[in-house]
Amino acid sequence: MWWHGPRSGKPVTRFTRGHRKLRRANLSKDSVDSTTKSKADRATIYYDANYGNFDSQLYSEIRREAFGEDIGQNSWLTAGEQDKFLSWLALSPGKVLLDVACGAGGPALRIVAKTGCSVVGIDVHEQAIMTASSLAAQRGLAERAEFRCADATGPLPFSDASIDVVTCIDAINHFSDRPGVIAQWVRLLKPGGRLLFTDPITLTGPLTNAEIAVRSSAGTYLFVPHGYDERTIAQCGLQMLVCEDVTANMARVAEARRAARASRSAALREIEGDQGYDGQQEFLAVAARVAREGRLSRFVYVAKKLS
Repeated sequence: MWWHGPRSGKPVTRFTRGHRKLRRANLSKDSVDSTTKSKADRATIYYDANYGNFDSQLYSEIRREAFGEDIGQNSWLTAGEQDKFLSWLALSPGKVLLDVACGAGGPALRIVAKTGCSVVGIDVHEQAIMTASSLAAQRGLAERAEFRCADATGPLPFSDASIDVVTCIDAINHFSDRPGVIAQWVRLLKPGGRLLFTDPITLTGPLTNAEIAVRSSAGTYLFVPHGYDERTIAQCGLQMLVCEDVTANMARVAEARRAARASRSAALREIEGDQGYDGQQEFLAVAARVAREGRLSRFVYVAKKLS
């Protein structure tokens, strides 16, 4: 439809300054490659565990306890927050929503049910798309909800000016070329169409290297200072409609999710392994603390494509 030493007698190797630079560069490259691979492995463990068990009673109970209502989310989004976001988007039957990084599709399907619009959800994780498609069929929404595996950092297979609304909840921070990604969304939007995204790792205070490492442990993360998103939106030719600080919600959800998981640690360790479980718990603890202290914030933006 529509659509990331001489005394030993052994030879001595003498390094010139250039050789030393090259050797240091190679060691540095090896270190970076190892770190990148390690982060990719942690991201795979994290997403495979979450999406592979997404529909289970255990994970549903954790979401319900953490968010207050289980809408199938894997972000900081609550049902009440989504309702507020919808009030800015004017979605209705006949309109098309593109949900970027849709995850397992729960929030997108809730939007379809509440507004009557059609949705196309894209995500790079195949397991997430399989779960989303299954949920759409179970809920009788398959005719108005389509989910596709696609990399949002590349060219998107949709026609120009074919989408009424683009949303991206708590995932834009995973795209290193933010201006390029937003420009893609602008191309897809109809004149007057709206874009809503949340940026959950906006720098608003000092962070240690350890905090940054933990907070960015599951894949690629782009930390930007407050004001960067506003400038990028303007540079892409969009009119800003809303910029709101929603950090308090993230702090509450992170702490509640950590506590809900801790009370089920034995069952989760069986599924995720000790490393996976401990890593997620540390991630949630750090996310809650730096958000609560106002050092790493979450903002929601709504912008309009001009005619």
